[in-house]
Amino acid sequence: MRTTIILVIVMAAIWLQSCKSSSGSVPSSLTGPKNDSNTIICLPGSSKLDIAAIERITGMKGAEKNGEYKITIPQNDLQVVVDGFRIIPPMGLGSWACFVPCRDSVMVMGDIVLTETDLFAVQEEVIRQGFTVTGIHNHFVRNHPNVMYMHVDGKGSVTDMAKGVKAIFQRVKIVRGHDPKEGKADSVTNTLSFAKLDAILGQKGELSKGVYKYTIGRPDVMLREHGIPISSFAGFNTWAAWQGSEDKAAVAGDFAMLEDEVEPVINTLIKNGIEVVAVHNHMVHEKPHIFFLHYWGIGPAEKLAIGLKSAIAKTGKGKIH
Repeated sequence: MRTTIILVIVMAAIWLQSCKSSSGSVPSSLTGPKNDSNTIICLPGSSKLDIAAIERITGMKGAEKNGEYKITIPQNDLQVVVDGFRIIPPMGLGSWACFVPCRDSVMVMGDIVLTETDLFAVQEEVIRQGFTVTGIHNHFVRNHPNVMYMHVDGKGSVTDMAKGVKAIFQRVKIVRGHDPKEGKADSVTNTLSFAKLDAILGQKGELSKGVYKYTIGRPDVMLREHGIPISSFAGFNTWAAWQGSEDKAAVAGDFAMLEDEVEPVINTLIKNGIEVVAVHNHMVHEKPHIFFLHYWGIGPAEKLAIGLKSAIAKTGKGKIH
């Protein structure tokens, strides 16, 4: 019996070596499918995106940056309040879909703002269009009404992906009975010293409708989803949105973290009086693995900014993108 087992092992080893010698590699049926997320298959700027086709098919206008194209839909119809502060689209209440070219196809990364009533119907549409749901989470707690955020991704031809994005956003309109962006674009009060915030954070923000927002990239990390690099424009970033006054400011945002950064960032935020309200993923095939967290802080602006700066220091070298 023992002799037979040894003979089988030896014969299997000879056969594997023979396969490797004749083809140059072990058959994929034996090694399993190759994970293309480990290899960069499309360098940034190496493929051209047909923006005209996207606009024609979706019927929506977006913004282009470094060869990528993003459609953003402000949720003007949702009157969200958290701890007495109005949450408007620049504060994190906008749905978006970003088209990233790769050879003769495109990848779409998206984040869709949904009410509890929207959620299941839009999930069905995402699956129907061949997209993948890669994350469902909250940005806030104690928010009224409750809203959730659903991340999706898809890969295919420009035509198929644009049709899919149109159908998904159309489904939101149908369920709500109106177009989310057609409501009044509100603004909020902001008497903060932007110069002081810039000095503390070492960054420069942008003002929109009374919200002062920082977007901080991670140029220290080459993130890939399905082997395609993901830029700050396509959602790989840390951000902070501010409103209020010097004595009582509100800051909301998202951290993009490597696995070893999760614990120190959370600990630092909490120790500085900033509430961590969600820890989650945006992607499922990314390399390296990235975690995201949402936070919410209320208090003196300078104190919040110093705490936020301390937490950012626990991550890699961030730069405005």
